[in-house]
Amino acid sequence: MTAAAGRFAAYYFFYFAFVGVFSPYWSLYLKHLAFGAFEIAVLMSLLQVTRVFAPGAWGWLADHLGRQAVVVRAAALAGMLVFVPVFWVRDFAGMFATMLLIAFFWSASLPLVESMTLGHLGRETARYGRIRLWGSVGFVLTVLGCGWWLEHAPIDALPWLVLALLAGIATFAWRLPEAPRHAHVDPTPLRDLLRRPAVWALLGACALMSVAHGPYYTLFSVYLEEHGYGKGAIGGLWAVGVIFEIGIFVLMPRLVARWGYLRILQATFWLGTLRFAVIALAVDSLPLLLAAQTLHAATFAAFHASAVAAVHEHFSGPHQAKGQALYTSLSFGVGGTLGGLLGGWLYEAAGGEGAFLMSAGATALGGLILALSTARR
Repeated sequence: MTAAAGRFAAYYFFYFAFVGVFSPYWSLYLKHLAFGAFEIAVLMSLLQVTRVFAPGAWGWLADHLGRQAVVVRAAALAGMLVFVPVFWVRDFAGMFATMLLIAFFWSASLPLVESMTLGHLGRETARYGRIRLWGSVGFVLTVLGCGWWLEHAPIDALPWLVLALLAGIATFAWRLPEAPRHAHVDPTPLRDLLRRPAVWALLGACALMSVAHGPYYTLFSVYLEEHGYGKGAIGGLWAVGVIFEIGIFVLMPRLVARWGYLRILQATFWLGTLRFAVIALAVDSLPLLLAAQTLHAATFAAFHASAVAAVHEHFSGPHQAKGQALYTSLSFGVGGTLGGLLGGWLYEAAGGEGAFLMSAGATALGGLILALSTARR
């Protein structure tokens, strides 16, 4: 691994170590503060809501300054500072405002870092997975460690761990190399790219995959706890998914060489339908739940690596950062927000079974859209 690749790997490690604590356990902290299921879904969905508009705004600022790394550093520092008031906030309005600010600065980084990483890789985009896997390593270490820690420590201690990880993100953001400038200019105007049906089919399908993951990222831990799983078991189930995710990131260059990005991307949607149906209907069966969690390797790792590469191919040259920002905004932003809110509503109306059956339906629809788009080529 080159020095530049190592710096990106370190950043991904801390960025997703934060996610490994925040996604599985912050909802439990909010529940401890007596927020209801829908309130928790609203608060957790702020991480996705800001991805609707923040990536475009931060991307424009980075393009205007011509310094992507500078924007990433500033956003990382601001994200750490605006988290501090959470130690005193207890009401919904105050928590909403605090988490909105955290999400706004936190969401600035990843699309720019993805673009910077792919820019440094040049034509060797298949190596992306072997850099990105360090994010998964950070995630699995914190999701397991935090689950064990919370079995012995009060949940009120959780904000201190989150703050420490945000400080780690800010520290390692200062080591990222600036994105290289390429002389090549894509002659295709952005507006012409956005008129292509294949582009919108890809982005629409990706958004539906994020819709499917909305209940998973906001209420999966609550769902498991209500079915009798302890915090250690919850952390272990999250970790199983990420362990298999790491394996897929390692294997992605070989898989892409054999099957290509589009075939892999298509397969992730059908596997996602199976995964979320099992979570909905067999949550009390630990063996089946473990099997479903192994499919996180498909619905996140293989999906994300394939989707990033597909977007990179559609939006080449000077449009690469815009393409990744659009992918993040529509997929994680719009899709993640709708999935989180719809999942919260369904959870209260029909329980976890209803929320995760919606997830299965969303992946099935996304797979159908992608299949029809591919068939027209």
